[in-house]
Amino acid sequence: MDARRPYDIESLTDVAFAVFAARGYDAASMDDVARTAGITKAAIYHHVAGKEALLERGLARALDALFAILDDPAAADAPPDARLRAIVERVAATTIRLLPEVSVLFRVRGNSAVERRAMDRRRAFDAAVGRLVRAAQDAGRLRGDLDAGLIVRLAFGMSNSVVEWYRPGGREGAGAIAAAVVAILFDGLGAGVPTPRVDPDGAAR
Repeated sequence: MDARRPYDIESLTDVAFAVFAARGYDAASMDDVARTAGITKAAIYHHVAGKEALLERGLARALDALFAILDDPAAADAPPDARLRAIVERVAATTIRLLPEVSVLFRVRGNSAVERRAMDRRRAFDAAVGRLVRAAQDAGRLRGDLDAGLIVRLAFGMSNSVVEWYRPGGREGAGAIAAAVVAILFDGLGAGVPTPRVDPDGAAR
């Protein structure tokens, strides 16, 4: 951040999470944040109590955005499988839009009360999506031979992996990535041709 530009708590949180995502939260210091922002550490403390307060703000951004997807009234009356498709697509898009915040969220390990609260909220989000998966299974709109929790973990595992390789301005656009996640999860990779089942030993059947 240019020191001559005005800054506030939101823009400082932007800078802090860019630093946390690049260095790791535990390894990053307030000196790193101040240096990246182009301001003094004392100027940061004018806006926020410390590094953990910045962590809490950024994690709340990510989690609030995820729960807003669940609360979208436009999808409230849609069939459960349609809602699930929309949620998966929007989670992937949100992961890209809030890449630093979501990157840090996925890496928290419960080392503080702030991290534990974030992990609890993330589990609550996954549980809510799991209930929707089960509703779609009960309605016969999704195959019912797979565990709902496993489906959620695998579905979000795809979008979560984006934080490891996505780079803004790259060949893959956010919309294309979100659409690909949905297509792979719900439609598979086959081009209308039945694919052989592969047993754990690697043999096709």
